[in-house]
Amino acid sequence: MRLTVTPSDTRLLIRGYAEGKLRIGDREITAAVALSATLLHTEFAPQQPADLAEADLAPVFAENPEVVVIGWAGGQTFLPATQRRWFLERGIGIEVMALGAACRTYNVLVGDGRRVVAILFPR
Repeated sequence: MRLTVTPSDTRLLIRGYAEGKLRIGDREITAAVALSATLLHTEFAPQQPADLAEADLAPVFAENPEVVVIGWAGGQTFLPATQRRWFLERGIGIEVMALGAACRTYNVLVGDGRRVVAILFPR
């Protein structure tokens, strides 16, 4: 499991990741989550990016993010045009990448004070 230095504030950061698990703050997570600097949504039904439905994204859109980072342990994937449109119609940037890259990107963006949400699929 790779570790990331955590600043001493109350923002939710990813402290470690490996295939099948995430460490967010002091919690170990083994299922898909949506995460912002202030919200950890663990009741996330889809278990891979292709399973995302627009209704699943309500807690993500409620955070009013500038960008959403999607990370999947299955590696690089691409969202179909229909799924990308849900973000673009709301003026939200979308990046899909491997789990490790998504975790690192999320932490950097939170550290920069950006409004970012990560949707992470550790399995």
